[in-house]
Amino acid sequence: YCVEFRTESLSRHCALENRPYARWMQYLREGHTVCVACQPPAMKSDTHRCSGDGHNADGSKILHWEAIGNSQCQGTWKKIRRLEHCSCPLVHSFIFT
Repeated sequence: YCVEFRTESLSRHCALENRPYARWMQYLREGHTVCVACQPPAMKSDTHRCSGDGHNADGSKILHWEAIGNSQCQGTWKKIRRLEHCSCPLVHSFIFT
């Protein structure tokens, strides 16, 4: 499954990232919708959920995220909805880890 979030805030360190494999961080923007896929091995075998997916969060709860590979690139987002069938665009598409 996938979860759509709207980014509320992000640190300035995301825009400063210039390593080739991590340049995607430069494209994060406040107010944009991102789509995050829950796939094995991040999915817990007993609950079939990924940690941090905002399972019990409504649209007003602020959730925190952190980018893998640059712990200084972090921010907050709000859950929009869960999608059972992922149709995430390639841009602004991520996975839970």
